[in-house]
Amino acid sequence: MLFSNITILNENMEAEKNRYVQIDGDRISYIGDRQPEGAYGRVINGKGKLLMSGFFNAHAHSPMTLMRGYGENMALSDWLNKKIFPFEDMLSPDAVYWGTMLAMAESLRFGIVSTSDMYYFCEDMARAVIDCGAKNNISRSVVNPAGEDPESLESFREMKELYRDFHNAEEGRIKVDMSLHAEYTSDMGTATALAEHAVSLGDVRMQVHVSETLSEHEECIARHGMTPAAYLEKAGIFDVPTVAAHCVWSTDDDLDIFREKGVTVATNPVSNMKLASGICNVQRVIDRGVDLAIGTDGVASNNSLNFIEEIKTMLIGCKAVTRDPAAMSVTDALKAATAGGAKAQGRYDSGVLKEGCRADLIVIDISGANMHPVHSFINNLVYSSSGSDIAMTMVDGKVLYENGQYTTIDIEKTISQVERATGEILARL
Repeated sequence: MLFSNITILNENMEAEKNRYVQIDGDRISYIGDRQPEGAYGRVINGKGKLLMSGFFNAHAHSPMTLMRGYGENMALSDWLNKKIFPFEDMLSPDAVYWGTMLAMAESLRFGIVSTSDMYYFCEDMARAVIDCGAKNNISRSVVNPAGEDPESLESFREMKELYRDFHNAEEGRIKVDMSLHAEYTSDMGTATALAEHAVSLGDVRMQVHVSETLSEHEECIARHGMTPAAYLEKAGIFDVPTVAAHCVWSTDDDLDIFREKGVTVATNPVSNMKLASGICNVQRVIDRGVDLAIGTDGVASNNSLNFIEEIKTMLIGCKAVTRDPAAMSVTDALKAATAGGAKAQGRYDSGVLKEGCRADLIVIDISGANMHPVHSFINNLVYSSSGSDIAMTMVDGKVLYENGQYTTIDIEKTISQVERATGEILARL
């Protein structure tokens, strides 16, 4: 495949016009200002289009598409205990498969090429991701509020089996991470056992919720005399590469722990604001030298997977919480959405438009009225574009979405199956 005369966003997040980009197999084989020689199959006219890295969603719960709009304008505890947990108790493998497939369709529509997921029924999630051609870091979340023997937990067993059966499946499209749900949903013995197991594997990453709400943060200090980040470090959770989701209330000392241990903060601005959990000061995260990525969280607390909206909200939220209009550059925001997320997932050959890297790319229509005039191209991209401007999403060089059409997903069947599964659950509640 060859893109001709297209604007690109290079690895430094700089716009370059009238470029030729060749894709061979799953890789970017050429970027230049002259048309390469040889055969390259399909040629795409890039006039009025932008080619850039796809987005990497660093924290999500994909099957929660089934709960989109189910429980609104509620306090977090009521939302969870009265709506979400009762619904989740009724989930089935079939419902999770179709909920995940719907999330993948929406993700591809909005330019997300890879997602870090934390949930259960993970085998069914993996099947959906495999079937649609996307990428995913799937983790079976471990909880143990009763402090039982970790090895006796069903979640611990399923986590091990998931790693055995799916880690690096589909030529690495599927990666299996370990996951401790959070400090407050388990005990130190569970966290330590999970950390030791992760270290023993030698080729694994970790996902965990950290300091999402003020009450979570303060209650951990009351229980243990330390913050959630300090507690998790003590347990050894950060002894493997870790994505710490939310971190709204993390302290400077917590961020220093993250920097020293190589932890990536995955901020979830829309979900955190919608649930009134607060706003993560992402400028402070960057200033402390901590890696940053962006997540959507579950659709139940976000309502969409519109990643451009997520980037814009992160930027505006940072300016609001710091009361500094210069806080957080669009360059840093775009890097967090692409290379930052790819690094967090251990996908080091993705996340940038660069020769030799994987062709996990998106095409954005930049010809619309909302993208003109152009005083700053990347400012327009972040503040003026919309998820609806995304015209193509490709993963490993394969086009999975283009101009409203999916090549691997029967979208009408997916929507029908999701409506059926959701209706069956609601009828039982």
